[in-house]
Amino acid sequence: MLSLIADSGSTKTDWTLLFTPNPLVSYEVVATFKTQGITPIHQTPADIRLILVNELLPQLSAFPRAKLVDSKALENNFMQHIDIFFYGSGCTPVHVPIVKQVLSEVLSPKSVEVYSDLMAAARALCGHEAGIACILGTGANSCLYDGEQIQQNTPALGFILGDEGSGSVLGRMFLNGIFKNPKLAALRDKYLEETHQTQADIIKKVYNEPMANRFLATTSPFIIEHLDNPTLRQLVIDNFRQFFRSNIEPYGRKDLPVHFVGSMAFHYRSQLEEAARLEGYTIGQTMQSPMEGLIKYHS
Repeated sequence: MLSLIADSGSTKTDWTLLFTPNPLVSYEVVATFKTQGITPIHQTPADIRLILVNELLPQLSAFPRAKLVDSKALENNFMQHIDIFFYGSGCTPVHVPIVKQVLSEVLSPKSVEVYSDLMAAARALCGHEAGIACILGTGANSCLYDGEQIQQNTPALGFILGDEGSGSVLGRMFLNGIFKNPKLAALRDKYLEETHQTQADIIKKVYNEPMANRFLATTSPFIIEHLDNPTLRQLVIDNFRQFFRSNIEPYGRKDLPVHFVGSMAFHYRSQLEEAARLEGYTIGQTMQSPMEGLIKYHS
């Protein structure tokens, strides 16, 4: 059995070719590929087709199939032996059929299934067990998962109206703090010096340039380096506490573990655990990327 698993964001897509000679005994990752991100909200079917034709198909064609036990049998119509599981940002119910159609037309696989990035998090983190699955990266999202399906989702609402716990909201809190809180004045001077920016530059990037959420999230490496500052550390904890209050509390399930995938959860694990303890929750798994969990799920 061959499975091609895709984890796609706005910037890049990670593809993993999984060979499972015996699903009850073993599985093997035989190849990994990378392409630019596929996001149907921002890309047309023609754009997605070009990515698959120009970036993915050449890598699949160059893949040494001798690695596979049944390489001779698979040589002819190789793609027709592959089941594709595509998880992507922006794969809403409206966009799923579009992505599925393009994948089917370009790759001609055995089968295609397309899911949201939130389903990727749920399956990677919870497997077939009930739990609360969360994404904490530049943005933030969460869901109540029953082991098979997403039962409830608190709307994320983006970094202006929501996205508590995310890198973009942490960046917003950090920049607000360094310009308004006298306790962070020294960090303000250091941040501006290291990034070669002025207050005016920052205002322009946030209010007059595109992708303000990504710019705000770029403050994270600086914050990580200075977590020994108690005021800054508390700011990180407060960001996560607000995430629990606004996004997890509506599920009313403090009996379930809360799992996380994404850079914010991975790099700020200590502060996330502190916030969870203060809000009465138990942290389960924390992954930087869902791919490892998806491989286990589909094996």
